[in-house]
Amino acid sequence: MKFLLRLKIKALKIVAVLSFLLMILFPVVFVNAAGVVDNLKNVGGKGETDIGLQSNLGDTLGTVIKGILALVGMIFLILMVYAGILWMTAGGTEEKSESAQKIITMAVIGLVVVMAAYAITAFVTISMGSTLPTK
Repeated sequence: MKFLLRLKIKALKIVAVLSFLLMILFPVVFVNAAGVVDNLKNVGGKGETDIGLQSNLGDTLGTVIKGILALVGMIFLILMVYAGILWMTAGGTEEKSESAQKIITMAVIGLVVVMAAYAITAFVTISMGSTLPTK
């Protein structure tokens, strides 16, 4: 009986991870693949193009910062889903539930630190007279 329960939990974890990866990768692969040819036509153009090339350093750094923030957001989401699954499958085990709570706490603290760093950077940038890229 215990063996079947463990097997079901393991299968549920595998299905959850595969579903999550499919949910993340499906839009990235198929939605971005549709506009690749159109974006490649603009590579030799002047100024800003559709593929993220900017004409000045400030816009380029803004694009890099947005990419880093998107990556941090994805890592946060993955950690929260992992900790949630770990907590739900703890089965009353104190060690697993405490581990999940620690993961959630650390993920939230990390997200707050990154957002605070971005807010400070935005404040200093705006105070110096520059503008943040909105595109």
